[in-house]
Amino acid sequence: MNPLAELRYFFTALGYFTRLPVPRWVGYEPHYLNAAARYFPLVGALVGAFSALVYLAALRVFPAGVAVLLSMAASLLATGAFHEDGLADCVDAFGGAYNRSDALRIMHDSRIGAFGAIALVIALALKWQALAELPPLRATSLMIAAHAASRACAISYLATLDYVRAEGKAKPVAQRLSGPALLCAALFGFPWLLWPNGPGVPDWRFAAVTLAVLIALRFALGRYFVKRIGGYTGDCLGLAQQIFELIIYLVGLAWISS
Repeated sequence: MNPLAELRYFFTALGYFTRLPVPRWVGYEPHYLNAAARYFPLVGALVGAFSALVYLAALRVFPAGVAVLLSMAASLLATGAFHEDGLADCVDAFGGAYNRSDALRIMHDSRIGAFGAIALVIALALKWQALAELPPLRATSLMIAAHAASRACAISYLATLDYVRAEGKAKPVAQRLSGPALLCAALFGFPWLLWPNGPGVPDWRFAAVTLAVLIALRFALGRYFVKRIGGYTGDCLGLAQQIFELIIYLVGLAWISS
């Protein structure tokens, strides 16, 4: 393993999924993106940590609901609403299309429709309400865990499904993910689930239940993608990430509410 190459791949992932500047020496080649896929969950953990810091800082001045909204705004600013755009495009396509070609055409359209707008509002509102109801330490821990684990689940489709477009902005990423790369992504993405209440004794039961829910949802969503369009697009990965992230927040809230 070449440390300099791995650092280049990490910065490639950081530059692709966020608006953060990366060093000029990193450069860009299309094949970097597929190699960088293993670092997507690590970038997610950094985005989650940034959101958590904004939340904790805002919580010193504002009520929890306002602090959560500010942290969500910070993450949207940091990522350029990259995954939220995929959510809206996919729901527009799957909600308004009758066949595969129509779904791909609608998904490619940058304009947002009624289905996408409604889905986006509901998803953001659910995140806001779920996080606002959580104790601060649990909310911050789950922000990091959800951003990391959701990206690990989403990119697992690169190992099992086919990319269905001949071209597209996700095409350089959408090569088959190797077993070692998938394992690396899992190691960056899933261990955060062990500490839903912050550093301390691992909560193995919570991690196991949450992981089981994610795996079941991952297979169900993957089957739906195959049924509707024969595989996945970049927008499908964005939709998946958003759903997985939201599910982690909801499981975290249900865990302390039951």
